[in-house]
Amino acid sequence: MPADQPTSRGIWTVIGASSAGTLIEWYDFYIFGSLATVLAGAFFPKGDDLVAMLATLATFATGFIVRPFGAVVFGRIGDVVGRKHAFLVTLLIMGGATMAIGALPTYEQVGILAPTLLLLLRLLQGLALGGEYGGAAIYVAEHAPANRRGFYTSFIQTTATLGLFASLGVIMLCRTQMGDDAFREWGWRIPFLLSIILVVFSYIIRRRLDESPVFSQMKAQGKASKQPIRESFGNRANLRIVLLALFGATMGQGVVWYTGQFYALYYLQTQLKLDYVLSNQIVAVAILCATPFFVVFGALSDRIGRKPLMMLGCLLAVLTWIPIYQQMTAAANAANGPDSFMLTFLIFLQVLYVTLVYGPIAAFLVEMFPTRIRYTSLSLPYHIGNGVFGGLVPLVGLWAVNHFNNPYAGLWYPMLIASITLVVGTLCIKEKNKVPLDV
Repeated sequence: MPADQPTSRGIWTVIGASSAGTLIEWYDFYIFGSLATVLAGAFFPKGDDLVAMLATLATFATGFIVRPFGAVVFGRIGDVVGRKHAFLVTLLIMGGATMAIGALPTYEQVGILAPTLLLLLRLLQGLALGGEYGGAAIYVAEHAPANRRGFYTSFIQTTATLGLFASLGVIMLCRTQMGDDAFREWGWRIPFLLSIILVVFSYIIRRRLDESPVFSQMKAQGKASKQPIRESFGNRANLRIVLLALFGATMGQGVVWYTGQFYALYYLQTQLKLDYVLSNQIVAVAILCATPFFVVFGALSDRIGRKPLMMLGCLLAVLTWIPIYQQMTAAANAANGPDSFMLTFLIFLQVLYVTLVYGPIAAFLVEMFPTRIRYTSLSLPYHIGNGVFGGLVPLVGLWAVNHFNNPYAGLWYPMLIASITLVVGTLCIKEKNKVPLDV
C-alpha cells in the first residue's frame, strides 16, 4: 500500500465526502421509482392505468439499461484521467437531469413531447449513475488498508438504501403537508427540484478531495492504462474476470436488491392495494432498521470473506421469497385491517438479504480487478447486474403477475437470476479479501 495512505481521520473524510455524493445520486435516482404511480398519470395518457404504469416502469427501466454505457464512458475517464474527475462530472449531470424533470410539462400540456423529454432525462440520469458508484467505491477502497476494506467500503453501500429512505421521507412529507390532490397536480415536482441544493453541496465537498493514493502512485510510475476499454474487454483473461463478476456476483445481488426494496413496494401498492402513504411508511421503517447491517456484514467480510455472505444472501432469497410474499398477502388482508408490524418485519427480512449481498460487494469487486483498468472493468458488470438484471425486476414482475394471473409470478425471474449467481459464484470465484491492491 502506498506510503501516503491516509490516517484514521483522513479515511473518514474520504468516506464522508464519497458517501455524501453517492447518497445524493441515489436520492435523485430513486425519486423516479418512488413516484412511478404519480408520474404515470402526469406523463402518459389517462384511461388505462395498467398501460400507463407499464410505460412509466419501462421509462424507469431505460435508466437502468443505459447505465452500462455510462460505466464504460466514465470508467475510461476514471482509469485514464482519475477517479475524482470522473465522479465530479457524473454528479453534475445527474443533478441537472433530476432538476429538469421537476420542471417538465405534463402530457395534458404538450402531448407526446412530455414522455419523450422524460425519457431523455432518464437516460442522462442512467448514464451519470453508471459512472458514479464505481468511482466512489474504488476511491474509498484505494484509500483503505486491506484488513478493513470491507468495513470502510460498506459505508458507501449504505448510501443506496439511505438515498431511497431520504426520497421516501421527502415525498411523504410533501404529500401529507399539501394533500393528495395538490401533490398529484404539482407537488410531485418539489422533490425533484430540491435535489439541486444537495448536489451543489456535495460538489463543493468533493472538489476538496485529492486523487486516490493507489492511482496517483500508479500514474507516477507510468503504469496507467491508455486504452482501459480494450484491456478490460479485449484481453481474454480480463474479460473472463468481468464475466465472472457479472454472473457470479452482481446480477444476483441486483435482483435481490431490487426485489427487496422496489418490487416489495410495488407489490404492496399494486397487488395488495395498500394506501400509498402507509405502504411507503412500511418500506421506509424496514429499510431504516436494516441499514446498519450493511456495515455489520461489510466488517464481517473482512474476517470470513466476501463470498460466503453474498452467496448466503442469494440462497436465502431463493428459498424464502415466495413464503414471505404469501405471508405479506395474509398480513395485508388481516381481519382487522393490514397488519403493519408483520408487513414491516417481512420487508425487513428482504432488506436483510440485500445487506448480505450488497454490504461486501464493493470490496469484493475492487479486489477482482487490477488498478490500471479497475474503474472500467468493475463498473460494467456492476451496472449490467444492477441496471439490467436488477432494474428490470419491477417491470418484469408486474408483467408476469398480469400475464400468468399469479400474484407470485413476479418472483420467478429474480429467483432464477439469484440461483444462477449462487451456482457460478460458489463454484468459479476465488476469495481475495486479504490481498493488497496492486499499483
